[in-house]
Amino acid sequence: MTDKIIKIAIVGITGYGGLELLRLLYNHPNAKVVSIHNTQTENTDISEQFPHLKSMYNLTPTVFDPMHIMQEADLVFFATSSGVSKNLAQDFIQAKFPVIDLSGDFRLPADIYKKWYKKEPASDEIIQQAHYSLADFYDNKATYIANPGCYATSTLLALAPLAQNHLLDKDNIVIDAKSGLSGAGKSLTLASHFINVNENFSMYKANHHQHIPEITQQLQQWQSDITHIQFTTSLLPINRGIFVSAYVKINDDSQAEKIQELYTATYANKQFVRVMPKDQLPSIKQVIGTNFTDIGLTYNPDTKYLTIVSVLDNMIKGAAGQAIQNMNHLFDLEESTGLHLIAQYA
Repeated sequence: MTDKIIKIAIVGITGYGGLELLRLLYNHPNAKVVSIHNTQTENTDISEQFPHLKSMYNLTPTVFDPMHIMQEADLVFFATSSGVSKNLAQDFIQAKFPVIDLSGDFRLPADIYKKWYKKEPASDEIIQQAHYSLADFYDNKATYIANPGCYATSTLLALAPLAQNHLLDKDNIVIDAKSGLSGAGKSLTLASHFINVNENFSMYKANHHQHIPEITQQLQQWQSDITHIQFTTSLLPINRGIFVSAYVKINDDSQAEKIQELYTATYANKQFVRVMPKDQLPSIKQVIGTNFTDIGLTYNPDTKYLTIVSVLDNMIKGAAGQAIQNMNHLFDLEESTGLHLIAQYA
């Protein structure tokens, strides 16, 4: 184990992603959070607003100052809402200072971002300096890392073995994705009121979710003929968790009986992807509190549909945990450092 200590700044500390980064980094042997930042001035210790941090951290949020951050830290995490980091990142990009961005601002080209996020994008020149990094297939040393979204992570890991081997029937990719309420962030809306979520189940952003182009873009890098997917999202009355059900057809029937072996081989050396035994499908509870994605699949020889279920914790594997996994890669640490977590099963 290296004794390297990475000094970390977190921007956007009061959101779910920022707080989860604080929680996970506390036990990371090679990380020290040296500063936390909001876009608004705060003059009180973080533990006064969040009592669960009392005696754990002695940090007061300070005004965002890129030069000060770069002088004091080795890495900055942006845990801001989409639409924020694109206005704050330019100094870091110009200085080639390491950044891991949990927002969606640098995952897509400018024109596509504007269409799907309904916000003004950063310039393409700046966006092109970022690298989209699905941590389990990390293959870069970019200094600005665009951390994938939670739905995108679960869906891409579910489909990667097929797409990478050009086995997906491009016209039969149907994704039914469900998330716990924390995936919506902390901003209160009518849809996130307890009375509307508890003992209820609802679909939202049908055909309009901003992770659709993110997923399609990565699938195309693996299998170039994929131009679209059918993707819907629903809200589960739980705090956290992603449950993706993918219904796909493969373009080579002779490979149907080999799919289980393909998944097992693809993820054999991926520490944070666990493939279930044949015809066994995972549940959300087995991954909550961990950085794992668990995947199960079953094939119907009558309909020729392959059902793939992928589950993860949206706040860890879908956000802060994957960001730390990317940090470990970036600083040449063992991938699982600080991420040895057992599911909160009860």
